[in-house]
Amino acid sequence: MKKIFLLAVLASGLAFGQAKKVVSSDVQWWGYKIAKSEASSHYGTVKVKSGEMVMKGNQLVGGTFVLDMTSINATDLSGEYQQKLNGHLKNGDFFEVEKYPTAIFKITGIKKNNDKVYNSLVTGNLTVKGKTNTISFPAKITYANGTVSLASKKFSIDRQKFDVAYKSTMQDVLVKDDMDLQVKVTAK
Repeated sequence: MKKIFLLAVLASGLAFGQAKKVVSSDVQWWGYKIAKSEASSHYGTVKVKSGEMVMKGNQLVGGTFVLDMTSINATDLSGEYQQKLNGHLKNGDFFEVEKYPTAIFKITGIKKNNDKVYNSLVTGNLTVKGKTNTISFPAKITYANGTVSLASKKFSIDRQKFDVAYKSTMQDVLVKDDMDLQVKVTAK
């Protein structure tokens, strides 16, 4: 009986894969005013609070990443202007971090991509402010010596789908719906 139980545990590990804990991350964001250009944008970072990548053999098959939305930081500004924009991003105008302190991305699928650098197309469910939408992005995925890395190409999401809407008299006339992200995570 013990042998059957042990075989069942081993088989389930092979079927579901091995989880590796995220040990480093770099998540960059870009938001744009009226025209989507470098001159009319703000950019910055948000930290990964926790996460794991699931491997089956030497292939990435899944994963979950929790973003700490309270860490959102505009890095294109400094001093008073940076503090004002960070406060604006964290309040009810955009991410409402007191009510929604985290965002979650859960990988639901990975398939080959024809791009030589970004060899995979990652699909998953992104939850921001309690709203979940499916997104996909090209990524370079590597696995060596027990370490898996995922580095995305810069990709866009529609912030309106997550109720990340500028609450002003001008509403969203001043801010583009597209927001760009670039993600790098490493797990061991």
